Amino acid sequence: MINDKPIAVFDSGVGGLTVLKSLKDRLPKQNFIYLGDSARLPYGSKTPQTIRKYAVQCLSFLSQFEPQAYIVACNSASTQIAESEWLGKPLLTVIEPVVKVASQVTKTHHIGVIGTRATINSKLFSKLLKVLNPDEHVFEQSCPLFVPLAEEGWVDDPITNLIAYRYISPMMQNPIDTLILGCTHYPLLKSSIQKASGAGVNLIEAGPTLANEIEHLILNQKIDPTQDGSLRIFLSDRTSQSDFWTKSLMGLDLDFEIESADL
Repeated sequence: MINDKPIAVFDSGVGGLTVLKSLKDRLPKQNFIYLGDSARLPYGSKTPQTIRKYAVQCLSFLSQFEPQAYIVACNSASTQIAESEWLGKPLLTVIEPVVKVASQVTKTHHIGVIGTRATINSKLFSKLLKVLNPDEHVFEQSCPLFVPLAEEGWVDDPITNLIAYRYISPMMQNPIDTLILGCTHYPLLKSSIQKASGAGVNLIEAGPTLANEIEHLILNQKIDPTQDGSLRIFLSDRTSQSDFWTKSLMGLDLDFEIESADL
């Protein structure tokens, strides 16, 4: 069955575009709609109650387009979303898929997690990893400067390299072989993070793991395939910088307009 309804994705800013790009690369014919809540960035410094309120408002905005499924492409928001469905449609977060992959690939069972303060304070990654394997050793570190560095576009800069080393080097005193990028902005800083952690450490990010989950839902007929490959991108606060990064991250070959969202 062919369905023209999109898959809806939201994040606090442009970081979720790393997830959207992975989904679009893997499923080019699928219709997607994206909301970046750039007006209230970052979520990671907010209280759990405020993050939950913002996430519900984003989901409500996206619901007007009657999506087939929702993806919370923000780790801070994902810590406050326990539902597996929204308005009767599948709801996926970015946490469970990366936890599953990290648990599968680690050899030392020493796993690092980096994220915003809100994400790390929730201890959700550690809890879920321990559910899969009680013997996992989990080392978590908040990296509050990473999101503004990514939004500023300092993706491979000496300052970014130095800050990444400052955050990550204490974790590497443990035999970590797997590091979860617990924020969808962090793949933008992947080069600096890999330098700080070492070439032998597996970096696990949300985009490819969520693409696997969506393919599984289509295979099991919980999401219908689409054939238009349409893409709509909304930002709650548009600036020349946000527009530039949106177009740069998604690629000039994709046909889409950036629209303003009133939340």
